Amino acid sequence: MEDEKRNPDSLPKPHPSILKVIEQKKRLREKLSGIKHKIGIYSAKGGVGKTTTSVNLAYLLKEMGYKVGLLDADVDCPNLTLFLGINDTLSGEYPLMPVEKDGIKILSTAMLVDDLKAPIIWRGPMIGKMISEFFENTEWGTLDYLIIDLPPGTSDAPLSLIQLLDLDGFILVTTPQHISAVNTIRSGGMARRLNVSILGVIENMSDGSGTGGREVAEKLQCDFLGSISSDPKFGRLSDSGKIPAQEDKEIKNEYSEIAKKIVGR
Repeated sequence: MEDEKRNPDSLPKPHPSILKVIEQKKRLREKLSGIKHKIGIYSAKGGVGKTTTSVNLAYLLKEMGYKVGLLDADVDCPNLTLFLGINDTLSGEYPLMPVEKDGIKILSTAMLVDDLKAPIIWRGPMIGKMISEFFENTEWGTLDYLIIDLPPGTSDAPLSLIQLLDLDGFILVTTPQHISAVNTIRSGGMARRLNVSILGVIENMSDGSGTGGREVAEKLQCDFLGSISSDPKFGRLSDSGKIPAQEDKEIKNEYSEIAKKIVGR
């Protein structure tokens, strides 16, 4: 009986699906070895400014001298190209080659469809497969930072990323309101349960009176990275394909402070 316990052949065998995931993760680790840091920008609900945060942080990191990539992982509702004024489409041939703009490598499912206004109606397995394509069959090259703009909530895209990648962690984005903070805490709790680090929280659209960002940071015991003031200039600049942090000094200063904290980690 004692010999059976010590015999490896007597132990339960891992399910083939688990072995497949382990092998896939190993392949990705080798393929993406040229990317030093992979950071997901994450929120509980839409409309809090994840894409705005992703874009402006990517540009600030590039300005600081780092090699940067920017991935739109909101597979079925991509809008990164709208923020950046990109009209390029990809051929769909492999390997996928990110579009380079202002020295930043950018990829989005919007580059793979002919009509941006047409809905992308995909079930979970297709979304998970597309996320995999963004890494397994894409030539990212050498990067210091890959900023990943995630869809909100606990959908297939963030779960696939957690499963596939060795992420540095998530940066949570919330607005000042208590209800937004509560929802963000829930998403942060999901990340923690899946052993993903929370690098910090950003309070977006701040008017100086709310405490949502600090509430999240205190509850999740993570860093409060800073606030981004509510400013109508964001909408005007983003709608015209301009980068707010490049066009406005005050906006740039706010994002610069956050970018320095991210680099400092």
